[in-house]
Order: sequence, then C-alpha cells, then structure tokens
Amino acid sequence: MKSSATVGISTAAMASMLAAVGCSSAKEADAPKPMNIVYIMTDDHTAQMMSCYDTRYAHTPNLDRIASDGVKFTNSFVANSLSGPSRACMLTGKHSHKNGFTDNTTCVFDSSQPTFPKYLQEAGYQTAIFGKWHLESLPTGFDKWEIVPGQGDYYNPDFITMDNDTVVVHGYLTDLITDKSLNWLENERDKDKPFCLLIHHKAIHRNWMADTAHLALYEDVTFPLPENFYDNYDGRDAAKAAEMRITDHMDPIYDLKMNRPDKYSDLKARYESYYNRMDSAQKAAWDAFYDPITEDFYAQNLQGRELAEWKYQRYIRDYLKVVKSLDDNVGRVLDYLEQNDMLDNTLVVYTSDQGFYMGEHGWFDKRFIYEESLHTPLIMMLPKGLERRGDVAEMVQNIDYGPTFLDLAGVEVPADMQGKSFLPVLKSKEEIPAWRDYLYYHFYEYPAEHAVKRHYGVRDHHYKLVHFYNDIDKWELYDLQTDPHEMNNIYGAVGIEEITNTMMQKLKAAQEEYDDPIRFQYPID
Repeated sequence: MKSSATVGISTAAMASMLAAVGCSSAKEADAPKPMNIVYIMTDDHTAQMMSCYDTRYAHTPNLDRIASDGVKFTNSFVANSLSGPSRACMLTGKHSHKNGFTDNTTCVFDSSQPTFPKYLQEAGYQTAIFGKWHLESLPTGFDKWEIVPGQGDYYNPDFITMDNDTVVVHGYLTDLITDKSLNWLENERDKDKPFCLLIHHKAIHRNWMADTAHLALYEDVTFPLPENFYDNYDGRDAAKAAEMRITDHMDPIYDLKMNRPDKYSDLKARYESYYNRMDSAQKAAWDAFYDPITEDFYAQNLQGRELAEWKYQRYIRDYLKVVKSLDDNVGRVLDYLEQNDMLDNTLVVYTSDQGFYMGEHGWFDKRFIYEESLHTPLIMMLPKGLERRGDVAEMVQNIDYGPTFLDLAGVEVPADMQGKSFLPVLKSKEEIPAWRDYLYYHFYEYPAEHAVKRHYGVRDHHYKLVHFYNDIDKWELYDLQTDPHEMNNIYGAVGIEEITNTMMQKLKAAQEEYDDPIRFQYPID
C-alpha cells in the first residue's frame, strides 16, 4: 500500500497535468484553423465578359460578389494561352517547357510529377476536383475526382470516375459539376480536416451551347463592335496568317447552330454529335428556339460586313447565355459556403484558363500573347487575415497559383516551382510597387488549328516584345500605354532603339531565369 505522502504528490502532479492539458486545449481552440481553398476555374472566360471588369456586355452578379468582397486582379496573366498547357502550368507552378505539357496536340501530362494538390495532401489537406481536366492522363493528387473526357459535353455528359468507369449523367454540365462539388463538401469529405476543392468547368468553351432555360436571353440586345473588329493586321504578319476571324472562320453550323438538312460544313458532324446527346425535351426546346433563326438566316443570304456583324451578334449572345449558367452556379457555391459559416476560413478563387477574343482584331479563340488572351480574369474572396481589398495592380501569372496556395496552407514552396507566391500581396493593405517587373510567355501549338505561329515574349508594365519563330522570323514591339489594343508594331522604328534593347535584355533574362531551352541570338548590343 502506497503512503499518503506518495498519493498526495501524485494527486498534485495529476492536477498540474490536467491544468496544462486544459491550457493547451484552450490554445488549440483559439489557434487559427488551416485555410480551406475553393478554386473555381472556367475555360475561355475572358475578363471583358465579367461585369466586375467591364459593364458593356455581361451581367455577372455572383462573380461580382467575389470581387466586391475581396480583390480583383487587373494584371493577371497566363504563361501559355491554351487550355491543357495552362492547366499544367497552374498545377505544377512551372512553365510549359518544365512541366512537359506544351500543347494539346502531342502531349500527355506526366501525372507522376509533383503538383500543388499532392503537396497539400502531404500536409493533411483533403483534395478533390470535379469537371474538366483536359490533360490526357488521369488525375493524381486528389482524394476524390470525377472528370469529363477531353473537352466534355454540355448536355447529358460523360464523366470518368475514380474506378475508371465512364458514366452518362443526365443534365446540363455546369449544373452537374456544381452538384458533385457541393455533394462532396456536404457529404463526402472529413469535416475535421482542411480541404482544397477544384471546381473546373467546361464553360465557356466553344461551341457555347446554353442551357435551354437561357436560350431567349440577350436576343433583344445589340452589342457594340470592338473598335478594331475590322483590323487589317498591317505590320503583323503572324496575326494576318491566323485562322480565327469571325468573318471567315466561325462556322455557321457548329459555332452558331444554323443547322439544316440541306446545309453542310466541315464541322456539321461534330455539331450533330453534341445535339444528339440531348433528350427529346431538350431537343424540342432547342429546335423551337433555333429553327426560326436558322430559316431567317439562310433566307437573308447575308454577305460581307452584314454577314460578319450578324455572326458577331450571335456569337456574343450564345457566349453570354453560357456565362449566365456559370454565374448562377458560382452563386450556389458562395451560398453554400456562407450558409455553413465557412467564408471566414476559406479562400474562394475564380479564374479562367486564359482569356479570349470577343471580336477584338476580328477574332474568336485565344493563343496569341496579345492582351485579350494573355490576360485572364482573377478574383478572390479573402478569408480573415488577408487584408487586401479592391483592385490589385501587381503582375501575377498562373504559375503563381500553386505557390500561393501552398504558402497559404503553411506548406514550404518547393524550390523548383517557378511561380511566386503572391500571399504577401493579399496580406498587404497597399500595392507593393516592385512586386514583379516583367513576365514570360511561350506558345508552341503550331502547325495546328487556327494557324497561330509559335512565339515567345516578355511583357512589363509598359511594353511587350514578341518573337514569332519556326517557319517565320518576325519581331513585334508594342507600347501598351499609347497603344493598348496592339495595333501598331513599333519594332525597328527610328528612335526606340534603347527601349528595344531594354526589352531584349528582359527577354533574355526571362529565358535564362526560367531555363527555356528554345533561345536565339538576340539582336542586342
């Protein structure tokens, strides 16, 4: 039997331990929880089609909620303006030549390489992705995923599951991706762990097939033509060679839905394969809307500028109808987070894989280093502890997303990631003037659809220098302050030798910094 003295000492020690445990538990309860991340990404959604950026075209109240309660980046860019390569840059934090996915025609993403979701998993995060993947291999680094094959289908789409089964799900794709994401948040994740959820939509990708509920929207609106819609590409040989003009290359059947049994186009079969995925009710609603427009279109037999401008109006209307569904579904996600008291501890990110041409230079599509496709929208609803609000002018790029997410989660950013965490920007109440002086871009997919030549370039806050190469050797230089629409190539002009030399030096420095193996002898002193 133990002595009373021994029992007394043990009791005191136990009381001290319990007090210490209680104090520790209180500290843990007061400690900030790891930040959750909801990363919503669309395809080909350009900033000028979001009302928080531009009020001429779209009305996007739910996207505007993110911007008004957080930040809107006015200088957000991509490293390679093409869907698959852009996604690979985002996942790895590396330029295309480093992650190995340079273009959509020849590449398969090496899914064994490190990505920011894998690093988050190692740090105890749950990770999930629903929707578009478009990297040819299957996702890795996710606790749950369901993806669409390739580009995906707007109506009654296929989904690939983690069992590598392909299943058809009835409904409209933008709704379905959101349904799966919210179901995971509510029913499938461990709610005691932080999470990173990627909600990646097909919208607003070509051929812009709207939900039947929204087909009548915007039909009474006539949209203004961009001032350079009739660009003649003087001094820009690569732009002149590109095959993405609304006038000449936008397909009436595939792009604009003007299908009729007696009409043919190269893309007619592709359009009909999408149409034939619809059920009878969806087809009936679709036909009731498009058949009268189709008959009127062929009866008019439009030519020249009348045809070009008719195509433009149909293009903008169809595009914005797809945006409507997207904005509604973003609202569903925000409502869920708000109703479940998650916004104080969740970073909500909305962006696109690149920008897009909405008639600027007479174009649709992307690929070029020019501003409309180099720029990408980036808005964030910030959790507690991140002080920045309003417009953010610092230059960021999609290779920066991974480092930023890791930094936010308290995970050390790997040295081989080429991007730069902009978490300090989000923590700062004011602009950080010397944040980034320039950024680098490289596009590889040629020869290919739309015939955009291979090129690389560097952009700073004032100028942009571009080199088109491969079967062409042309340089372009733009003063973005006096020529924001990039209509006047000043490369080789008298009096700008010093500017040219400075930009050449920046281009050379960027290619050395990012270790791009494609380098040329620069015409500099």
